[in-house]
Amino acid sequence: MKKREGMIVKGVGGFYYVLIDGRIEECRAKGRFRKDGIVPMVGDKVKVDSERNLIEEILPRKNKLIRPPVANIDYLGIVIAPKNPVPDYMLIDKLIIYACTQNIEPIIIINKIDLADETLIEEIIDAYRGTNWAIFPVSCKDNRGIESLAHAFSDGIITLAGQSGVGKSSLLNTLYPSLDLEVGAISEKLKRGRHTTRYVELLSLPHGGMIVDTPGFSSISIDRIDLHTIKECYPDFEEYKYGCRFGLKCLHKSEPDCCVKDSVKKGLISRDRYDRYVRILEEVKESGVEYR
Repeated sequence: MKKREGMIVKGVGGFYYVLIDGRIEECRAKGRFRKDGIVPMVGDKVKVDSERNLIEEILPRKNKLIRPPVANIDYLGIVIAPKNPVPDYMLIDKLIIYACTQNIEPIIIINKIDLADETLIEEIIDAYRGTNWAIFPVSCKDNRGIESLAHAFSDGIITLAGQSGVGKSSLLNTLYPSLDLEVGAISEKLKRGRHTTRYVELLSLPHGGMIVDTPGFSSISIDRIDLHTIKECYPDFEEYKYGCRFGLKCLHKSEPDCCVKDSVKKGLISRDRYDRYVRILEEVKESGVEYR
């Protein structure tokens, strides 16, 4: 029996469409998956029995998201608009934390730059400059920055997330023009009952890489994440944390002789970002997660 490796790019009605050697093949999943309570997901790397077009094995997952339901995501594109809507920095920070804990690299995408002056755009860049995460100012209207963004994830799988109204659907349409995803809260098509059921699909992009064909979450809960794990999701604290009196056990919140807090006072770390970090710690602690 010859097995070939591929990736599930779509699943509809018990059939899975697997990309193998540049071609998409329609496959069924082996019956034991259902018996074992395992559901193949878009993004899964699998081994397929070529003679029967049967998925025999699901290879270990790097991560698994629930909304959208995909596996093995490499990049989370966090989409922000400089205005309309005003950036929700708490949501952005929580999305970054979520990405880091799922072994996903955050990419910050500042959309709608054609509608904002440089001051607003620089405010967002300054807020995250110390993180060393990639930041891409883009415009779907005139395609500024789109090619650079596409090249940034040409070696992996990306999904988008962010507030409602920041232009996630427009960005998807710009990156993959034939998608024709509805833009706006309720489209005329949707009102007429068309496309009311959508299946998640991975789309191959012209510059390489793949993108999930539907925007992801616009709200998120991180209340089950350990406090020290959250701390490690702040690369802007990295170079200062080793001088704390309590070393790597320091949460940089209420401990004395904390170099991170001193660096905030000196302006080396963003005060606003640090204050949001403390608020996130308090939210998570109130939810019942204990210190390690």
